[in-house]
Amino acid sequence: MEGQRLLLVGVGMTGRPYLEAARRLGVRVHAVETEPRAADLAGVADDVTVCRGGSDELWYEAASAAVRHARPDGVVAFSEPHVLAAALVQDELGLPGPSLRAAVLSRNKALQRGRFAAASIGQPDFMVADRLGDGRDWAAERLPVVVKPLSSAGSAGVELVMDQGAFEKVVARRDDEGRLLVERAAAGPEYSWEALVRDGEVWFANLTAKETTGPPYFVEVAHRVATEVDAPTRATVDRLGAEVLAALGMRTGIVHLEFRLTARGPSVMEVAVRTPGDHLMDLLGDAYGIDWYEMVVRLALGADLPGPPAAPLRRTASYLPAARPGTVTEIRGLDEVLAHPHVVAARVTAAPGDAVAPARSSVERVGHVLLSAPDPGSLEVALDDVRSTLRVATRLGAP
Repeated sequence: MEGQRLLLVGVGMTGRPYLEAARRLGVRVHAVETEPRAADLAGVADDVTVCRGGSDELWYEAASAAVRHARPDGVVAFSEPHVLAAALVQDELGLPGPSLRAAVLSRNKALQRGRFAAASIGQPDFMVADRLGDGRDWAAERLPVVVKPLSSAGSAGVELVMDQGAFEKVVARRDDEGRLLVERAAAGPEYSWEALVRDGEVWFANLTAKETTGPPYFVEVAHRVATEVDAPTRATVDRLGAEVLAALGMRTGIVHLEFRLTARGPSVMEVAVRTPGDHLMDLLGDAYGIDWYEMVVRLALGADLPGPPAAPLRRTASYLPAARPGTVTEIRGLDEVLAHPHVVAARVTAAPGDAVAPARSSVERVGHVLLSAPDPGSLEVALDDVRSTLRVATRLGAP
């Protein structure tokens, strides 16, 4: 790999480990980023191309400009807005990647619903409404329902609607929002399945258990990586993963699949062929003793992989607190949390005087704590300690 070139479409903050992994491998990195983040990459990436905005079209424009500068040996998309641009370049140059079909489906939840229906994969009943009001009769027969945008991440725009009166209120707020997906609500514990895939075959996969704020917005507030389930459940999950990969036409890269285990079987929420959020890559690396960022780089370059992990070495989790809405008055317990023997990292993003909005997506959470323990029992004790110790106090009203 020494001397090869990697095109990294998007970096953000949590994508920087891709740069570090490439550097360890002796790989040059050409990064594509928007201003002002592009300026922050000077001296970190070998080359930087500035993207003029955040649309699929502009990411592709910038990625194409980077290719004209120097042909890459591999391409990695960092986050959801970067998936399609990276896949187009991979397709044009014949480089390893998820496949153009998988990328297009990753970018559109309604297309996922249509594809999974054709493949007979378990998922909620759904309809695509050009205007939300168009779905009132359909929804009335299936309440409660979930309303969500076709292309989003971090639970943005996702909400549960319990009854017809509530549906009409949502219509009043969102009827001019454009095309939306309406789904019958699925009940059951929520999980994600993270897999590293080469040539359509799973090299390694992980199961993550999720906690959310619950209805109506279901913002994720905790993840437990390397979750233990019984053998029949694990077989069900692995079978679901294989079916989803086949339906996507997934070839090479990373997959993040979210689903619920309902009384009728697994029900797919959504799937993405890019880096999962909420520091899951860090938790996965600590749990299994492999650098998942490096594995993605190796896959993109067609390089050899080590042997897959036989079992988790540690149990890891994240806690992503969401404060009560209002003005922050005090941060309590952060120093104690940082001193906890099973806490790897902790940060509170709110400060006294800041206004905290209701948690309707991941951006309204107020920090993160990453934990690592030798066994599941120790991890649960540590999570309880963190929850009871860390407090972001608020009061109603302006600062």
